[in-house]
Amino acid sequence: MNSLHLKSFARCKRKAWLDFKGKKSYEVWSPHKAIDKINQFQIFSEFCNSELYTGLKACENGYQGVIGLKIKGNLFQNINAEIRPQLLVKTKGKSKWGRYKYLPAVYKLGHKTTKEHLLDLAFSSMLLESFQESKIEKGLVISRFNKKINVEEIYLNKKLRKKVLNVLLSLNECFEGFMPEITQDRKKCTICSWQRFCDKEAKENGYLTDIDGIGSKTASLLITNGIFDTQILASYNEKQLGDKLSKFNDQKYEKASLFVKQAQAYISKEPYRIFNNDNNDLLEKTCSGFYIFDIESNPDHKHDFLYGFLKINNLFAKKEDLIYKPILNLKNNKGESYRKIIEILSSKKEWPVLHYGETEKIAIINIAKNLNLGFEEIDLLASRFIDLHTLIRKSWILPLKNYGLKTVSNWLGFEWMQKNVSGSKALYWWIQYQITENEKFLKKIIQYNKDDCLATLKIAEYLIKNQSKKN
Repeated sequence: MNSLHLKSFARCKRKAWLDFKGKKSYEVWSPHKAIDKINQFQIFSEFCNSELYTGLKACENGYQGVIGLKIKGNLFQNINAEIRPQLLVKTKGKSKWGRYKYLPAVYKLGHKTTKEHLLDLAFSSMLLESFQESKIEKGLVISRFNKKINVEEIYLNKKLRKKVLNVLLSLNECFEGFMPEITQDRKKCTICSWQRFCDKEAKENGYLTDIDGIGSKTASLLITNGIFDTQILASYNEKQLGDKLSKFNDQKYEKASLFVKQAQAYISKEPYRIFNNDNNDLLEKTCSGFYIFDIESNPDHKHDFLYGFLKINNLFAKKEDLIYKPILNLKNNKGESYRKIIEILSSKKEWPVLHYGETEKIAIINIAKNLNLGFEEIDLLASRFIDLHTLIRKSWILPLKNYGLKTVSNWLGFEWMQKNVSGSKALYWWIQYQITENEKFLKKIIQYNKDDCLATLKIAEYLIKNQSKKN
């Protein structure tokens, strides 16, 4: 077992087991991992003043930062372990190499230091101590906030080390047994490379967390009341279910109805229409033409790197006749890209702007403020935005696990030109472009964004076409 298994185990027992024993053909490459590695390297390099070297030779030469080192050892009870410290940082002390030693360090994304960070540091220290023949009292958690590197010192006490040993015993026991159950907290699955593998099983077995709006806590509540799977939920009396959902207070009967209908749609694979007047206005608002707007972002840096506009003069236009306009937002031309966006929107002031999710509207309001537009002008601009994600949730209960752009548009038959793409993959391409300046990455991002716009258009067409349909 190694430190990567321990980290996975802290999040999800099944993931750790699959990482160790699962068929690699079922695993899907995760752009999140790749992005994390790039960010990690950049921050470590900056922290060590670019003195970052790889392997055992780097330790022997006493370099400031060491990465890519693997250390094997026997911990206890014949358990063989291997650590792969994210970073070793040189500090004062004594070791087998001289008058210095190394401390383990981990990279943290976000503000919260988690159990994973603590276990990783403590585990690394336990093998590193005997390897470098030097006591380790603390580890470091390195992060970046507001463009500044922050370092948090973690004291690796006996209590934490004992906790690691207990977790390692549990991990070893897990590896010797059968594959663990799917985690109830499916939110953790969104960035997991085994997500598709687990999703398939969850659907086949009627997992309650496959129903939109049902998280681990609600699923536990339903199971306590004898509702073990989607089949039972779909056939349940809405009023009786509402009586059991007191945690939702005044919304308990509304939630009960939604859960039951969502389960029925999911099982039958048939959509369920909800009457909503807003939907009836969509055809009227778009009949003279409209824009589709979609953004690609780096949320960690709070940077929108691409704004994509699709110009639709009418719904019946051929796809090849539609005009797509990508606007790159490079750090040194921010003002120029902002002005181009407002120019496009101002050229057709009567046109609505269709988008999927709240990000796009918020971004435009911020751009308008940045350009010092007046309050009335900003309000008028904001009033033109129509969020199709909100609209479809108010209008339809779809036979889907979630209402993300890809899930809904794929169900409608839309396919992206590039396979296995996502917003995180577009971000990975953007990071690669920044490192290499290779135009092929920009082309991939632009094609992806154009397809996002076309997928949004597909949903708009569905809403308009079926606006008067009733169940």
